[in-house]
Amino acid sequence: MKLLANENIPIGLVNELRNLGYDILRVDEVRKGMKDQEVLDFSLKESRIIITFDKDFGELAVKEKRKATGVILLRMHPESVRYIKGRILLLFEKLKELKDKFIVLEEHTIRERKLQ
Repeated sequence: MKLLANENIPIGLVNELRNLGYDILRVDEVRKGMKDQEVLDFSLKESRIIITFDKDFGELAVKEKRKATGVILLRMHPESVRYIKGRILLLFEKLKELKDKFIVLEEHTIRERKLQ
């Protein structure tokens, strides 16, 4: 599984996921200030699932039906990197397949929807 962290994802979280062996890039490592559609295009080209706090990706991927490898929308208070990492790792345990899905990860729930 390859991941793409939006610029609003803490770099500490990206580093911790890398240390656990996940293949993850942060958008600003590719190119700083990419527009949302460019992020979607890059994630498709690289087959990376986007992790973001930005609801606009739900609008693009679900409502406008723009192509995406997958999107994980974090809808929680970012209390700490450790907390967010724990929720993401729980998601990875519960859902083995994340591609072609729009996933909303909340503090106490996980919602998923098929894309396209």
